[in-house]
Amino acid sequence: MSKYLLNKFLFTVDRDPELVEQYRTDPQACVERWEREYANKLLNCHPGEDSTWLALSAEERTALATHDHVTLFAMGAHPFLTLTLFIAMFERDHGPMEYQLAYARALDGVTMPYPDIST
Repeated sequence: MSKYLLNKFLFTVDRDPELVEQYRTDPQACVERWEREYANKLLNCHPGEDSTWLALSAEERTALATHDHVTLFAMGAHPFLTLTLFIAMFERDHGPMEYQLAYARALDGVTMPYPDIST
């Protein structure tokens, strides 16, 4: 499992409106596409300076494909990254602050110490 790659997914998808929409409507295809096209691209580097070994674990793929932010948090995904991406995807379907409150309620059972979210 790679917290780096998990957080990189959340970070890069959140910054691309096309990927946000694909992740909202077809998360499985988005996760597969992202891993194929983006996972091994180094952030802020010159083209061609790519990695070749980064891959999501089966558990990470499943949690991402099912939008399971509670499991993602338990895996070490940064809560601000999941929250901002999930707001972009789902807030439009809810009233003011309704989605954010549901997000928080879903994490209600998480007790300290929280998973390590340091980067």
